[in-house]
Amino acid sequence: MVDLERDSSSTKQDLHDKIIAAADKAFTAHGIKSITMDDIAASVSISKRTLYEMFSDKETLLYECVVKHQHDMEDILKEVKANTNNVLEVILFFYQKSIERFHRTNKQFFEDIKKYPRVNELIKGCRDQDSDGTIAFFKEGVSQGIFRTDINFEITNILVHEQMDMLMNTDVCNKYPFIEVYESIMFTYLRGISTEKGSKVLENFIQAYRKNNNAQQQALA
Repeated sequence: MVDLERDSSSTKQDLHDKIIAAADKAFTAHGIKSITMDDIAASVSISKRTLYEMFSDKETLLYECVVKHQHDMEDILKEVKANTNNVLEVILFFYQKSIERFHRTNKQFFEDIKKYPRVNELIKGCRDQDSDGTIAFFKEGVSQGIFRTDINFEITNILVHEQMDMLMNTDVCNKYPFIEVYESIMFTYLRGISTEKGSKVLENFIQAYRKNNNAQQQALA
């Protein structure tokens, strides 16, 4: 086995990024508990010693995976916002990216992540920090005629978060696929706050999304 830190063509940051990418892929595909630090080290062809020099334990590695995901989503949103002024289009793009990630994520991942207090605090902190920006963003949609004027977005934002917490902490997904429940929450929410103008954009998105999803499922069949 060759340690990549000894390869002059690979910087420490390159190695760090490769480890994060490999760990994130493994955790989401198989759950966190079933993936060991040995598995991660082997996937990027380094020794376990080298891995522990960069990440003191699995929770630290998981923590940095979540941070990387948060930064990636922020970069994506900035790019989308730069290309459209339509608030609903930005939101739908964000939800599409979220849905795509959930499709790739093993349900066990959400069960396992509850066992890591630092990571849960990070996720909660990011959500709380994002709330004011999210509410302001939805209010911008009101000024664009996309969302209704009679909605208290502070309340609806809290309710959506509560529904997502419920999704993570109940056995509803033992009866229905996780992604189907997630879509039901988000699409029902967006339909409820949209004006006629916003509804047209939303329904076009849902039809195109489901058509594309069915095509992908048929291709895999």
